[in-house]
Amino acid sequence: MLRGFTHTLNSSQLKPGERQLEIRDMQLRFGGVTALFNVSLEVKQSEILAIIGPNGAGKTSLLNCISGLYQPQDGKIIYHNGRAHDITHARPHEIAHLGIARSFQNIELFKHMSVLDNLLSGCHIHMKTNLFASMFYWGPAQAEQIEQRRFVEDVIDLLEIEAIRGHTVGSLSYGLQKRVEMGRALAMKPSILLLDEPMAGMNAEEKEDMARFVLDINEEHGVTIVLIEHDMGVIMDISDRIVVLNFGQKIAEGTPDEVRRNPIVIQAYLGEDQSTFPMKHLG
Repeated sequence: MLRGFTHTLNSSQLKPGERQLEIRDMQLRFGGVTALFNVSLEVKQSEILAIIGPNGAGKTSLLNCISGLYQPQDGKIIYHNGRAHDITHARPHEIAHLGIARSFQNIELFKHMSVLDNLLSGCHIHMKTNLFASMFYWGPAQAEQIEQRRFVEDVIDLLEIEAIRGHTVGSLSYGLQKRVEMGRALAMKPSILLLDEPMAGMNAEEKEDMARFVLDINEEHGVTIVLIEHDMGVIMDISDRIVVLNFGQKIAEGTPDEVRRNPIVIQAYLGEDQSTFPMKHLG
């Protein structure tokens, strides 16, 4: 496996291409404002699915519903991993324990802690020994923590952050903090990784590195990726399929080539003439 990775990163029991996540007729409202209206889609094992749309289209709200931060008023969210789990109203820690991890638009790390400790914090979702035993490093807790430490070392190698493993997160550049946040999500051994604008605010070199890591995680380890990203060049380069939202509704779905030629998408998402879209935004 890539860079000598010795542990299983992907916790899914499904085969590539099998249905892994279903969203059925989902509706989310905040008072009189409808954030999502009758949204339905499927996510397949080991694919990279991009969610695009203009600001306010409901992209982050969709990820928040999948990860349990928001609970929709209507519809269903079904997660498949050997059997079907209705996670529509599950709590975030329950969903994480099933194998769905995420990063955020705004970095959510422990800024005063080291890179290594931040990554280790992601492993605790799967710890079998209790907190009291792990604090005192007793018996099975010791063996379990050693194994988790080895797994985190593999994640550090995968994301090429060996040189900063002991640094305090708050002292790192924005791009490196985004990489550490992805690492903490990977430390949860996800079958689905939700990434909310992982390349926002990065320079060209940092974006190239992050895109490479996303592809490595997906292609080498089979982790399913659901990605929100505003850089259309990146989206078109790395995605298998794209879902387009506008005003909380799904208006299109297809391959990158199908989506970039869809006049409804061009009008709603970019407000541009169809003939200029592929050249201007996709290089």
